[in-house]
Amino acid sequence: MNRELAKAKATELVDQMTLEEMVDQLRYDAPAIERLGVPEYNWWNEGLHGSARAGTATMFPQAIGLGATFDKKLLKDIGDVVSTEARAKYNEFSSQGDRDIYKGLTIWSPNINLFRDPRWGRGQETYGEDPQLITDLSIEFIRGIQGNGEHYKAAACAKHFAVHSGPEKDRHYFDAKSNMKDLWETYLPQFEAAVRVAEVESVMGAYNRVNGHPACAQPYLMEEILREKWGFQGHFVSDCWAIRDFHENHRVTKTSEQSAALALKTGCDLNCGCTYRSLLKAVKSGMVSKDFVRASAIRLFTCRYMLGMFDGSEYDDIPYEIIECAAHMALSAKAADESVVLLKNDGILPLSKETKTIGVIGPNADSRMALMGNYHGTSSEYVTVLQGVRETYPNARILYSEGCDVFEKKPDNLAREYNRITEAIAVTKKSDVVILVLGLNENLEGEEGDTGNQFASGDKIDLRFPEAQLHLMENVYKTAKENNVPVITISMTGSAMDMREADEKSAAVLQAWYPGALGGREVAKILSGEVNPSAKLPVTVYKTTEELPAFEDYSMKNRTYRYMENEAFYPFGYGLTYSDINVEAVVASTESFEDASKNGMNVKVTLKNNSDIAGTEVVQIYVKNDDSNETLHPHLAAFERIDVPAKGSSEVEIVVPCTSFTTVDDEGVRAVRGSSSTVFVGCGQPDNRTAVLTGKKSCEIKLN
Repeated sequence: MNRELAKAKATELVDQMTLEEMVDQLRYDAPAIERLGVPEYNWWNEGLHGSARAGTATMFPQAIGLGATFDKKLLKDIGDVVSTEARAKYNEFSSQGDRDIYKGLTIWSPNINLFRDPRWGRGQETYGEDPQLITDLSIEFIRGIQGNGEHYKAAACAKHFAVHSGPEKDRHYFDAKSNMKDLWETYLPQFEAAVRVAEVESVMGAYNRVNGHPACAQPYLMEEILREKWGFQGHFVSDCWAIRDFHENHRVTKTSEQSAALALKTGCDLNCGCTYRSLLKAVKSGMVSKDFVRASAIRLFTCRYMLGMFDGSEYDDIPYEIIECAAHMALSAKAADESVVLLKNDGILPLSKETKTIGVIGPNADSRMALMGNYHGTSSEYVTVLQGVRETYPNARILYSEGCDVFEKKPDNLAREYNRITEAIAVTKKSDVVILVLGLNENLEGEEGDTGNQFASGDKIDLRFPEAQLHLMENVYKTAKENNVPVITISMTGSAMDMREADEKSAAVLQAWYPGALGGREVAKILSGEVNPSAKLPVTVYKTTEELPAFEDYSMKNRTYRYMENEAFYPFGYGLTYSDINVEAVVASTESFEDASKNGMNVKVTLKNNSDIAGTEVVQIYVKNDDSNETLHPHLAAFERIDVPAKGSSEVEIVVPCTSFTTVDDEGVRAVRGSSSTVFVGCGQPDNRTAVLTGKKSCEIKLN
């Protein structure tokens, strides 16, 4: 159903409502209006990496792992599964009269905030630290969710608009201050693409203030940019209980009525929370006009009509049985395959199937929580790394030790920790190879209030593994060296850690993120070589937090690969494979800067595989505008995954958009400036660290 028709139907319906009925429809838990045939509807549903919080569903790798795939088609397919399973649940549950939370068709995903600081606990919900990567992946995920039918299959939501990335503990009263260059160069591009290209149905505001105004009542962002400049036609929703922060924490208003009026007048249509319960009083006291209520109600019912909630849709027959079907589970496994980043390999991998004794050690080796990340659903099957190794190496003797708890050591369990370390040492001594599985889980990094102990804020204190795991690492690495036992270290986290010791003392290092319910099996397949790793880092792995600005500083100076002044330990875009694939030839459609800046450019890339192992590479194109106010380092402009057969070649043509040759000035204006650019084509960044780690350099194209 096109928006104009849906809006006409919504207007006709809303105009039959009383003021009280209209106001009630602006709550996330909208009540029924029986006299008009409007059923109750709960707008709150989640689908970050699978249909979440409403029972069984296909679980995919956490979003940061999906970012590591650099696979646009995969993200569209995953979005399609999310909406298909949400529809299946909605069809079944609503037929039974169950319209509770997490059972609707408005999916509050994806999170397209930029992962600007590795300490941010919610960074795992994002696709990484680069605007172009986030843009390209989120466009496809949104398209997958919303579908291309007459109606929306489900409605996606781009969040959290727009300058938001921690600290979690301060978010209810914090003011995130961004200059105009950073705003338009870093924080807004992915949101603009979500609105203008993907035509996302909804946008969610954040808790914090942005340059003095609460994000859910930010006039520059919500009125001037979102509605006027970008022409956003969908609905705006607050983060949950964020409007209450206006008067309780930000202190920009004094009462809930004033907060409700301010949010509504600025364009917040839907309140996740309870503050809009004061909206009726605000209208009757003259704080806000009824016209604002009516306009928001029409936008919300336009969405419901576009979902086919009143006239039916082509998706009404999607059966409940499609949930966790074989095709969906296979896609989850494929996503896990493509998400694991091989960071180091001295030749031990692939690990021979003839290995006799394999030691599996670590708190995340047999942990379901380490598979899931946050904002997850429930799977009917979980395969941990330990189980995956047992399946993949059926003829090997598997020795296992948890080694330590995932949390810090506590005074009352030091004896238990000592016994676990002793066991880990014994396993190390008796093994031909050790697989050490470290990391975090959603109890150690995530959203404020969702984690426990000293990690209650959700953010990391630094990049170190928890103290108990550092103690485990020290003992395993020491024992392994003394007994000539190679160690393969696997990090299962949602963010970058300090990997220096692991890199120095391990024969191989893998970043597995939170790989989804079936992820342990796929990690083991990568270890054995049944799957060739192909993922790339969607974030920079720093050496320490000491080289970073203060967490509270939203300036991009010295942040992410585009602006960092020190050398990365592992660079953004880096990842190894078991193949030997190199760029063999590059042909550009133009050598003119003027032409490229007006029309973009096509780059035809030929990759050659010099090995006997078929593999997949991610061709990455970076641009540096040579003589203008540009990012410190070349920025990602385009990318494509390409399969390359053993001892063969493959060719791919990549479009570099004309916007890649523009720059943003200090006033936030993006335009073509300067007269030349350098385009870098390779399998990673055009930096020295990538060249050292991979032995590969990018090809350069000069545009004058």
